[in-house]
This record gives sequence, C-alpha cells and structure tokens, in this order.
Amino acid sequence: MFALQNEITSRIAVALNLELIAVEAARPTEHLDALDYILRARAASYKPPSRNKYAESINLNERALALDPHSAAAQSYLAIALTARVLDNMTDTADADIARAEVLAGQALASSPGSSLAHFAKGQVLRAQRRPEEAISEYQTVIAVNRNWMNALAAISWCELYTGSIERVIPNLEQVIRLSPRDPFIGAWYNRIGTVHLLQSRFDEAILWFEKARSANPALSSIRANLASAHGLKGETEPAVVELAEARRLSGDDRYSSIVRLRTARYWGVPAVRTLFEATYFAGLRKAGMPEE
Repeated sequence: MFALQNEITSRIAVALNLELIAVEAARPTEHLDALDYILRARAASYKPPSRNKYAESINLNERALALDPHSAAAQSYLAIALTARVLDNMTDTADADIARAEVLAGQALASSPGSSLAHFAKGQVLRAQRRPEEAISEYQTVIAVNRNWMNALAAISWCELYTGSIERVIPNLEQVIRLSPRDPFIGAWYNRIGTVHLLQSRFDEAILWFEKARSANPALSSIRANLASAHGLKGETEPAVVELAEARRLSGDDRYSSIVRLRTARYWGVPAVRTLFEATYFAGLRKAGMPEE
C-alpha cells in the first residue's frame, strides 16, 4: 500500500512539473527576465529532438545568462542543453559544446555546491566526455535530493549499460516509464531498452522497442541505425537498408559511412560491453550494407 502510494505521488509530481513549466513558459509578458527565459528554454527542451529544438533552447538559456551572468540555474541549464545535443548527435561543434558545458557546470557547482541541478549538469558533462562511472555519482546526488528526477534515473541506466551492469537497465527504465508514461524523452528510454535486447540477441523484442522509439523520436539517427542492425541480424535486408539510409540522412556527421568510422564516433563502454556490440550491433550493420572502411 505504501509503495503504491509513493508511486502515485511520484507520478503526480512528475506530471505537474511538466505542466507547470509549459504554463509558465506560455505566460505572455512584455519584459522578460532571466527566469522567463529559463522557463521558455525548459519548455523548448521538451520538444522532440532536433537541431532547431536545441538551438532554441540554447539561445533562450544564453539570454537568461546574459541577464544574470552569476545565475547557477542559467549556467546549469545551458550546460545541460549543450551536452544534450552532443549526446543526441545533433551538433557540428561537439568538442566546443562539451568544453563550454564543463566550464558552466563548474561555475554552477562552485557557487551552489548543494544544487541538484548543477550536479545533474555535471553528470551530463561527464557522460558526454565518456566518463560514465563518474557520472553515476553525480546523478545519485541528484536523486538523493529529488527522487522524482526522471532524467537522472534514466541517465543512470545509460551509465549502467556502458559500464557493464546490463541486467539493471531494463528494470530501472521500466520504473522510469511507469512514473512518467508520457514523458517527452520516452523515445530515448525505449531505444535503450531495445539496445539491451539487441545486445542479448533478442532481435524480435529489440525491433519492437526500436519501432516504439522511432514513433516517439523519428529524427534520432541512432534509433534508425539500431533498427537497421536488428533487421540485418534477422536477415530482413530491405528494411535494414532503408533504416541505415535514414540513419545516414539524419546524422549530423558521417559516422554511419563505415564500421571503422562508427567505432570512433561514440563511446561503446567497457571491454565486455564493446564485445557485445561487436557481436550484435556491428554484425547487423554489416548485413545492412555498411562497409568496413
């Protein structure tokens, strides 16, 4: 009974948080201050992933920071927006974005060391820097303050996947989805569940989750590449080729041009996890038509 009560309370808190942000961001005003820009940036961040969405969110957070250069909130949200577009492969300036985000998160933590928002920003920076073990500690600090922070819980699942604790990923994401079933970021969570199924050679289940992810976030190139791999491993050549072509079209770079290029384009986890990716994900992409070099 108490567990059910806690879950219902958490779901209400998450839903109200999303609703309040949208309402505040839509409130008409002639003279915007830093908080107005932050709220508008947060509302923009809940749109489906796209380059325009990230540009809008970053621009609004930049305006907030210009009005209040010492605002830990503006620093944190701008760092989060910069790293988010790196993690979603929707920027041509990844190194510069990460470097600036690191400075901003450091400034926010220096002025507000107890801020869960600043710790989340730091966790995102560490994740973008391919340092998941260290990122987990930052996310756990966030959750210790606010157990309903869905993105922190979901980010931990990403870190668990790439540090080798694969068995924890799906149960944790199921909890996240249960608490926020209409979350704007749910497509990324579906994609991660599908990735676990793919790595464990459950290809039918993987395709099911990747298709749900594609419906939620059709512009994410990683989802299309995952689908291409899963179809390739099942011998379904036509959909594999189509999805690989979409991954290439949607990607912000040439990472899907070859196996060699893709290996260097992102983080693949600890050696045991990289081995799983080689045996499944990369093998499927070869079957979808991706050349070795």
